Amino acid sequence: MISEYEAAQVSDDTFRLAAFTPLPGLGLLPVNAFLIRGAEPVLVDTGLAGQRDSFLRALVSVIDPAELRWIWITHMDPDHIGSLQPVLEAAPQARLVTTYLGMGKAGLLGLPLNRVYLLNPGQSLAVGDRELLAIKPPVFDAPETTGLFDRSSGTLISSDSFGAVLQSPMESASEVPDAELREGMGLWASVDAPWLQLVDQSRFQDSIDALAALRPSRVLSSHLPPAEGPSLTRVLANLKAVTDVPAFLGPDQAQLELMMANT
Repeated sequence: MISEYEAAQVSDDTFRLAAFTPLPGLGLLPVNAFLIRGAEPVLVDTGLAGQRDSFLRALVSVIDPAELRWIWITHMDPDHIGSLQPVLEAAPQARLVTTYLGMGKAGLLGLPLNRVYLLNPGQSLAVGDRELLAIKPPVFDAPETTGLFDRSSGTLISSDSFGAVLQSPMESASEVPDAELREGMGLWASVDAPWLQLVDQSRFQDSIDALAALRPSRVLSSHLPPAEGPSLTRVLANLKAVTDVPAFLGPDQAQLELMMANT
C-alpha cells in the first residue's frame, strides 16, 4: 500500500514531500517531490496521482500554494505529475518549467501551455534570491528529464537519477546499509534505464563527474532519501557501477499469478 505524503525539512529553505510505494517482490520505492521556499518559491514535481489528497495536505503544511511562482517538472511520468492540475489551479501565478519535449507531453495531457516556461540543460532560471541551473542527470527514463542545481545551497535535485529500491522506509540515505544501498541503486537503474548496458562507460562516468564537479552539498533524488556527507560519496560511487548491473527482466504472467496467489 502506498504511504501518505509527509513533509520534512531538508535544509534551511528546502523541503521534501515524501511517500513510499511498494514494488511487489522487490521492495519499496521512495517517491519524492521538493519545495524550495525562497523569494520566488519553486515546487519540483507533484507526486503520485494515487496520493493526490495527501500530497496536497503535505504541500499546504509548508506553504500556501498561492505563493508558488514556479512548478519545475523534471519529467512527465505519472509519479511526477500526479497533482499537477490541482496545484496549477491553486497557484495561479506559477509558471510550469519544462523543455520543448515536456511541453509536447503537457499539451497531450491538456495542461495549459500558456503557462509553460521552456528551459534547457545548461541554462539557468533566476528565481528572486537565487539561480537554478538546469542539468541533464546521468540516468533518466524520459527524454525531457531535467534536474536542477541550486547554487545558493549546493542542493542537487536529480530526478530519477540516484534512485534506489529499499527494503524499509528511510528518512536519510545515511540510514541505508552499504550493501542495500549499492544493490538498491543498481536494481532501480536497471529497471528505470535498461539502456545503461549499451552506453560507453567512460562517457557515462564523465556525466557523473560533471555533476560531482558542481560540488553539491546534498543530492535530492525523486527515488532516494536525501544524501549528504558520507552518504553523498557513497551514492556517487554506486552510480558509476550501475552499468555493470544486468538489465532487469520482470516476471511473466505465470510468475505474476503465483505472486498474487501468495499475497
